[in-house]
Amino acid sequence: MAAPRVFPLSCVVQQYAWGKMGSNSEVARLLASSDPLAGISEDKPYAELWMGTHPRGDAKILDNRISQKTLGQWIAENPDCLGSKALAEKLHLQAPQHYPDANHKPEMAIALTSFQGLCGFRTVEEIVTFLTKVPEFRFLIGDNAATQLKQSLSRDSQAMASALQSCFSHLMKSEKKVVEQQLNLLVKRISQQVAAGNNMEDVCGELLLQLHQQYPGDIGCFAIYFLNLLTLKPGEAMFLEANVPHAYLKGDCVECMACSDNTVRAGLTPKFIDVPTLCEMLSYTPSPSEDRLFLPIRSQEDPYLSVYDPPVPDFTVMKMEVPGSVAEYKVLALDSASILLMVQGAVTASTPTAQAAVPLQCGGVLFIGANESVSLKLTAPEDLLMFRACCLL
Repeated sequence: MAAPRVFPLSCVVQQYAWGKMGSNSEVARLLASSDPLAGISEDKPYAELWMGTHPRGDAKILDNRISQKTLGQWIAENPDCLGSKALAEKLHLQAPQHYPDANHKPEMAIALTSFQGLCGFRTVEEIVTFLTKVPEFRFLIGDNAATQLKQSLSRDSQAMASALQSCFSHLMKSEKKVVEQQLNLLVKRISQQVAAGNNMEDVCGELLLQLHQQYPGDIGCFAIYFLNLLTLKPGEAMFLEANVPHAYLKGDCVECMACSDNTVRAGLTPKFIDVPTLCEMLSYTPSPSEDRLFLPIRSQEDPYLSVYDPPVPDFTVMKMEVPGSVAEYKVLALDSASILLMVQGAVTASTPTAQAAVPLQCGGVLFIGANESVSLKLTAPEDLLMFRACCLL
């Protein structure tokens, strides 16, 4: 009998300090829904649910016919299940231009709820405006660096990037005591203006106060004047090339990324911050916030399918929204292994080679080997929302 190539997974929860607490977290809700025996601790944060083969979060296989315990172990012994990606990886090793640096970690965030994040450097015009309107920000940057940035507006992109790097480095290398002093001055000034009924939106006043409350004295509070602020509606996405600075601030998302642990932090985190490496490695390419939005393409063949296909070979994400009135939905076979996450709804999943159907509900995760087709039969008249990560070459 052929070994199963479609099977359910139990995935690893990461309880980072910035996660929402207990059942307030979408991660905890997905976990509890998919596994009734999973105890949710209301006093602990639930930040991320990892689906994949990362060494710190290798998914467990929930199929007692399979001898391997984890997805990583199973793939190591069944590499053909990956499809042409296995060949592609060999080609990438021979052609490193596909991966120009060791920190290659592109990622994409697709909003499940209203979602707010900082992403990539603002236009230089916007940053110069903030340097004029926010004296505390200008104090940390310094007059020389601020003037150079303003002058770069009439020069080429390389001069602009160099001036932007100088400004950002001045901020990040400021003494902690000086940063706290200037931040306290700014918070006091904005708080007084807000209390007087003045609108401080032109200096991101509300956001600054929120971040300072969450991370008091943190240098990352000033990053809002450098980085684009994006607010995504459910289904909207942002794509981040390697070395693009970003921070996720509020809301829930499905995030897909290359399997890398190379995260270099700047602020708004209790974790290790590596300022010299960060300032050296970042991409100092300014762009308007709308350029950071990444729109899906609606499938011509499947009316319920939207495809988020970023300009990297590492991953593609598919979103499937199926009305509850549809009795059965066919998940297309791909020349790629994939992982399917059920965010809403309940189905039984079956394949032509499977002995029995696999029940899947909210929070359920299914591994699908390359070239395997899956039929999903709805078990309740509720709309389905699913995401599928794969590699389309």
